[in-house]
Amino acid sequence: MTESTIDVTGQTVVIIGGTSGIGLEIGRAFAREGADVVATSRSAEKVEDAADELRELGAETVEVTCNVRELESIENLCETVEAELGQPDVLVNSAGSVAASPVTEMSEDEWAQDIDVCLSGVFRATKVFGRAMEEGSIVNISSMSARQSREARAGYVSAKAGLNGLTRATSADLAPDIRVNAIAPGFVKTELAGPKLEDGSEFREGVDERTPMERVATPDEISGAALYLASDAASFTTGEIITIDGGYDRSSV
Repeated sequence: MTESTIDVTGQTVVIIGGTSGIGLEIGRAFAREGADVVATSRSAEKVEDAADELRELGAETVEVTCNVRELESIENLCETVEAELGQPDVLVNSAGSVAASPVTEMSEDEWAQDIDVCLSGVFRATKVFGRAMEEGSIVNISSMSARQSREARAGYVSAKAGLNGLTRATSADLAPDIRVNAIAPGFVKTELAGPKLEDGSEFREGVDERTPMERVATPDEISGAALYLASDAASFTTGEIITIDGGYDRSSV
C-alpha cells in the first residue's frame, strides 16, 4: 500500500510557463518541499531570474528556454533535463495566452495563438514528456473559464475547454504509470492579472460580491493542489479537473 502523504522530496519537476504568475509560485512550492525544479518559458532573462530564486530555496535546477509552439524546443527541454537532473517525475503545463477580442474582431493569428499555446502546446509537451517519464504526474493549468460564457475570450475559453478534454483523454493513454490531472483556477491576483483585479476596481468588486469566499485567490492557494497531485497522496487520482475558485462558478449571486 502506498503511503498517502504529500511528499515531493527529490522529485524532478518541470514547469512550462513557470517563470511568472501561478507557474512560478508552483515552482517555489515544490522547491520549498525539497524537489528539483526547472522553471521555463520563452524568455531567457525570466528563466535566469526564476532559476536564481529556486536555487535560493534549495532546489537543483537548469536554465533552458522553451517555446511550446515548437516541438523541437520541447524536445530540447526534455533532453536537457534528463542530461542534467535525470528522468523527470512531474510536468506542469502552465503556459498561457489570452487574446482579449470579441469573436467578430478576433484575428486568425489571435485565435491560433490561444489554441496553440493553451491546448496544442500541452499536447506537444505531454507527448514528449509522456515518452520520457516511466512514472509520475502531469498537471495541466486549466481555468474555470472553460465552463463559462466569457466576453471577448473565444480563443482562451475554447482552448481551456479543450484542455480539460485533453487531460481526460491523455489520462487514459498514460495510465497506470503516469497520472494526468488539471487545476482550474478562478480569479487569481498575479502580476499578469492587470488592474481589473486590483482592490477597489469595479470588476474586482463584482467578483468579490459573487464569490462566496468574498475575495480573489493568491497564487500560493493554487500551488497546494499541484503538490497534492504530484504526490503519492493522489496515487489514485487521474483524469480529474480540480476547480479552485472560492465557489465563484457555482454561485447564483
